[in-house]
Amino acid sequence: MKTFTYAKADTAQEATREIGVEGAKFIAGGTNLLDLMKLQVETPGKLVDISRLPLNEIEDTDEGGLRIGALVPNSDLAADPRVIERYEVLSRALLAGASGQLRNKASTGGNLLQRTRCYYFYDTAMPCNKREPGAGCSAIGGYNRIMAVLGASENCIATHPSDMAVAMRALGATILTQKDDGDRRRIAIDDFYRLPGDTPHIETVLEPGELITGVELPKLPDGTRQVYRKVRDRASYAFALVSVAGVVKVEDGKVSHARLAFGGLAHMPWRNPAVEDAILGKAPSDEAFAAAADALLADARGQGSNDFKIPLARRTLIATLRDLTKD
Repeated sequence: MKTFTYAKADTAQEATREIGVEGAKFIAGGTNLLDLMKLQVETPGKLVDISRLPLNEIEDTDEGGLRIGALVPNSDLAADPRVIERYEVLSRALLAGASGQLRNKASTGGNLLQRTRCYYFYDTAMPCNKREPGAGCSAIGGYNRIMAVLGASENCIATHPSDMAVAMRALGATILTQKDDGDRRRIAIDDFYRLPGDTPHIETVLEPGELITGVELPKLPDGTRQVYRKVRDRASYAFALVSVAGVVKVEDGKVSHARLAFGGLAHMPWRNPAVEDAILGKAPSDEAFAAAADALLADARGQGSNDFKIPLARRTLIATLRDLTKD
């Protein structure tokens, strides 16, 4: 680990001001950042500790949703009675990720900003465009079993590792931020992440020094069903090969509301409205579910070792839709 300077912030304004040094990073729980620093994948010259900011509350909104502070630990969020009752898919996604010890430290904001678990990203001896722009992508043509089959580019086929973010995307979350000039932004999660394109090292639309302060979840239609299904190599503490977060309502025998998001398939938590359109207004049936899977995988492309993800995603989506719509 390389040397760095350290500062503590007591307010969001102070935190964004302290982060002004080039190469500085915010740190809260540090469950991902510290690992990357030990391996010298991340080498910030300065850490700004935001763990004392008053961003650790979960509050009801006037519209019937929830506002979640960026520093709410994953374990507290998963166990909150309002989350369990109204956003079951989020609680299940959180409990499907990491160990209890890590969930106790990991923050809501930090979870959204997790870096990929691509083998080559973690190995500083190997070329990686995400770690060093222009170096090349070792995963293309290499061992790529966990890599992306959707939304990838010739520069990067890494996947996003978060379970929580997949559920947040299915729920239509809004991410709250603050800039160093005090301006605040509300960013729909559908607009928050970037595909790799020619700049895989730029993963979100956050500006330099911009701080996530919270997340808002909208009120869901009454009567929705929610499922989080995760397929992984072992039963615990493993990242998703494929995951599906679904929020669906069936009314008068037809699907009247649907939001579906996917993990393990792309550079970001993946959502394609065409998948939902394939089942909206239709009676639940294997034919409709197959059409949804066709829409999801129309542009899917394997890289050899990860070809299996395409049929696996199909089976996982269809099984999830059956669970969401069964009587």
